Amino acid sequence: MQVHINSHHFSLRTYYKGIEKKGGSKRVWGVFPSRSKVVMASSDGNNNTKSSQRVKAIVTLKQNGGGLLNGVVDGIDELVGKTLVLELVSNDLNPKVNSEKGTTIKGYNVHKTNENENSEVLYEASFEVPPEFGDVGAVLVENEQHEELFLKSIVIDGFHNNNGSLNFTCDSWIQPKNNDKASNKRVFFSNKCYLPSETPKGLRKLREEELEELRGNGEGERKSRDRIYDYDVYNDLGDPDLSIQLKRPVLGGSKHYPYPRRCRTGRPHSNQDPLSEKRSGSFYVPRDEEFGERKQKQFTETIVSSGVSAVLKSLDAIFTNLNIGFPSFEDIDSLYKEGYELPPLHATALNIIQKAIPTFFKPANHTDNLLNFDAPQPFKRDKFFWLSDEEFARETLAGVNPYSIQLIKEWPLRSKLDPKVYGPPESAITSEVIESQISGTVEQAISEKKLFMLDYHDLLLPYVSKVREIEGTTLYGSRTIFSLTSKGTLKPLAIELTRPQINNNGQWKRVYTPSSSSSTELWLWRLAKAHVVAHDCGVHELVSHWLRTHASVEPYVIATKRQLSAMHPINRLLDPHLRYTLEINALARQLLISAAGIIELSFSPQRYSMELSSSAYDQLWRFDLQALPNDLIHRGMAVEDPNAAHGLKLTIEDYPFANDGLLIWDCLKEWITDYVNHYYPNPSTIESDAELQSWWNEIITIGHGDKSSEPWWPNLKTQKDLIHIITTISWVASAHHASVNFAQYMYGGYFPNRPAIARIKMPDEDPSLEEWENFMTNPDQTLLECFPSQIQALLVMVILNLLSDHSPDEEYIGQFMEPSWGEDPIIKSSFERFNKRLKEIEGIIDSRNGNIDLKNRHGAGLVPYELLKPFSGPGLTGKGVPYSISI
Repeated sequence: MQVHINSHHFSLRTYYKGIEKKGGSKRVWGVFPSRSKVVMASSDGNNNTKSSQRVKAIVTLKQNGGGLLNGVVDGIDELVGKTLVLELVSNDLNPKVNSEKGTTIKGYNVHKTNENENSEVLYEASFEVPPEFGDVGAVLVENEQHEELFLKSIVIDGFHNNNGSLNFTCDSWIQPKNNDKASNKRVFFSNKCYLPSETPKGLRKLREEELEELRGNGEGERKSRDRIYDYDVYNDLGDPDLSIQLKRPVLGGSKHYPYPRRCRTGRPHSNQDPLSEKRSGSFYVPRDEEFGERKQKQFTETIVSSGVSAVLKSLDAIFTNLNIGFPSFEDIDSLYKEGYELPPLHATALNIIQKAIPTFFKPANHTDNLLNFDAPQPFKRDKFFWLSDEEFARETLAGVNPYSIQLIKEWPLRSKLDPKVYGPPESAITSEVIESQISGTVEQAISEKKLFMLDYHDLLLPYVSKVREIEGTTLYGSRTIFSLTSKGTLKPLAIELTRPQINNNGQWKRVYTPSSSSSTELWLWRLAKAHVVAHDCGVHELVSHWLRTHASVEPYVIATKRQLSAMHPINRLLDPHLRYTLEINALARQLLISAAGIIELSFSPQRYSMELSSSAYDQLWRFDLQALPNDLIHRGMAVEDPNAAHGLKLTIEDYPFANDGLLIWDCLKEWITDYVNHYYPNPSTIESDAELQSWWNEIITIGHGDKSSEPWWPNLKTQKDLIHIITTISWVASAHHASVNFAQYMYGGYFPNRPAIARIKMPDEDPSLEEWENFMTNPDQTLLECFPSQIQALLVMVILNLLSDHSPDEEYIGQFMEPSWGEDPIIKSSFERFNKRLKEIEGIIDSRNGNIDLKNRHGAGLVPYELLKPFSGPGLTGKGVPYSISI
């Protein structure tokens, strides 16, 4: 049947006499023409519509700028005749197998109704739904346009038994019809959640088919329009086809380099290394995982405004000056006054680093050649904050990496590495070194829980020899000892730097203390601190940040999409925590962690950076320890105490990260407990949920498959098990990431405070006469030579600025209610309590920051600890806990 309106032909599907049956389900057709016209479906003379329900469907499509996304503008002549076809699906099967009830469905009054302030276009159509059709549970959508469309939502009004309306939250790209595919229909389920066993019979097959489509078949190269989620190893960090120097080991899938899995792209293998994938200009992520319009616009603008684009485009001009440092501290300070003028471009061909780093950024123009940096807050408040031993210690508790400080439980300190390879295992930090700076003995201090440590000795020492073969960098294994003062603050006591036996040189180790009795010892202490902070920067970025949040969460995203239906309540609970993570991780593989990427250029381990991350995954990563309470207990920073707040007694009472983090942890857990117990009233519902069990099994055996045999993986048999698992994932994606990300520019933007690399060895390590003379006559110049070079500092500063920036469309935990949550009165009430508690937490944190007795967060020149305040505005705010890892 065709309907002719104003000389335009709108191709409509024939409305058969009866409700069409697909796999036994009942469906109703409706059509949205590309023009705003009235369309009537023909009516059978025997049709009785008096008892039918007249319902209205409102479809919201997202616009980009002046028209529909990708240029699909309503009313374009060449799109006439193309339609968006809707098909309503009943919850019920036909009562008679292979038979249909005789009836005719009517759809009419299809027209554009509104454009709102959010660049959304609303369309409306009407249907006559017969009484025997039953409840609508899903909508099938087919896009007969030439271009993809972003479908935001569908609302069907007029049902007598749904309080008048039925909501479908879509938020998905609908691809154009492909005649090569057997079916081009996308299914969207209503906002009502169903466990697999509770799925209405009419929706069960659709539920299964949708998951099968998302899983794909594991074959072929993924295209940008795909929405397939699958796993692969990290085999695309190197680019051996560009240069054999850029070959990197595959991470994941081997005992030598275990690692979490990433989203599979399926690109051809490298010609030079059959284990590696070819790198292309864009890295596949499923279409619905890509940045939204506002996020992409902000991200691109920040790349330009922060100077990332200009620096990368100027690498050809400054590549030859890669190792030139800052001549003086005045030159460093001038970055925040006059800015930094990049040298003019003079090369036409890209160097190897520029080829390795993608050039999808906007080209630099003459105005981009001057980089302007805002002075970070700590530097504004106290120009010399970075020299302070107290600040050095305080940042282990309230800085950007609060995950490394640990209680010393045993003495003397010993390495667990093979002494035949790395030399004697005994630490050079003796009891005499410590006892000269504390009252009492080391044994007393340990029993009173007053000695703490940053321990990067065994993690870094195996890489020292390899890293030292690279020009312009060096490395040690390190230990740093702190004591707890009567004021509740930490005081640094000693730093141990170790070089293993290399070639014919025996092991070298030296202990440095903050002695003020000798200017030589004081400068050696400052240099030792610079090395330790460079170690901490590397561990922070590669382990606390990238590995423990970005890389570890990616398998959770993939498993959730593959195994939990969109109508599954746990899918809808986790969905906000998974937003944009695959996209930002793909960008990181292109720019940050790739061979010759910014991490390799600017951090001490350089080309071995991701190998180091793999070693940390092998030695340190455990799912059970990603839960904040377990992490604190494991590091000796807390003990279980049922009478204490949160059930934990902190070893250091004023530990801002832990104090505020436990508030967020408990708040998340309470919300998740209410949610889980609502949908799972008893343990049998957990064990019988096939989707849920497949989800957890896939995370363990595939997503984190290199750790699948470990005994510490939690079981999933009870509500308590599920609550712990979901709370842990939610914590990592939200508060853990926020705590290690959004203060990066605050504390690293003035790079002497957190140098990402130490370029030269200590002046007292086997020095030549000239080296020692230079140090003795000009120690501040030795420190400047140890700090990052100009280009290294600039690269890190512009990236930290980018990473610390909140997007205008950021979604913070508990700020807004997901549509499906609001439709269940019990869940809605629980979320409102969640939101209310988060607002209370904001006030508690403000109160703590104003407490003069809390010396780790209040004092002259100190920046208040606000990283775990739940809410924030856009920009560099140093606060706010987004749901997900989106930057």
